[in-house]
Formats: sequence, C-alpha cells, structure tokens
Amino acid sequence: QVQLVESGGGLVQPGGSLRLSCAASGFALSALAIGWFRQAPEKEREGVLCISTSSVRSLYDDSVKGRFTISRDNAKNTVYLQMDSLKPEDTAVYFCAADRSGYGYCPQSEDDFTLWGQGTQVTVSS
Repeated sequence: QVQLVESGGGLVQPGGSLRLSCAASGFALSALAIGWFRQAPEKEREGVLCISTSSVRSLYDDSVKGRFTISRDNAKNTVYLQMDSLKPEDTAVYFCAADRSGYGYCPQSEDDFTLWGQGTQVTVSS
C-alpha cells in the first residue's frame, strides 16, 4: 500500500524540541520531493519546508527559518522535520506530502503534492 505515515508529535513546552518523522511505504521516497505542511485550528494549511531528491531545501514559511530543519534518510525511507525553539504559534497538525510528478525538485504550489499522510498533532504549551 502506497502511503506516508507521520509520527513524533506531542506536547512540548515553549523553547523545546521535537522531531517528526514521515515514513513511506509502497514506494521509494528517495525518488520524490517531500514537503512538510501544518494546519493550525481555524486556519488554512500552509507549507513549512520541502526537500528535493537531491536534498535541496526549500523554505515555505519564514517563521520557521533557523528553527526547523528538514532532512531525509533514504536508507530508512523517511524524511524528518527537526523542530527547535518551539513557540505556541507552532501548534498545529503537521502533515508530510509527496510530489509524485517525478521532477524531484520542490514545487511552488501545494497542489503539486498529491500524496498526503494523516497528520500528527504538535502542541506547544506550558
């Protein structure tokens, strides 16, 4: 079954860290650009970061610059989102998604991401 599964979410205090994982099954994640997105309560989903097949990073949200890092481990068929210096405004459901076009680079539009995981909740609160 072709799918993406996120894990690693939870409750963390402001200033803390979490590492989210996006594990692929049924296909080789190394062949696709993978993005992380998030949706806060009553807000639209927004892009966070993306990593191309050649590990070029694309930043979609300036608010995470210097705090969040995206990486991939092709041997484990997994992409990670390392989140440091977390803030309450980072609270959201985080999703990973794949661009199955095969181009390999990170697309400009969220519409190009056609395979989505179910999401993992991240709550930043004291």
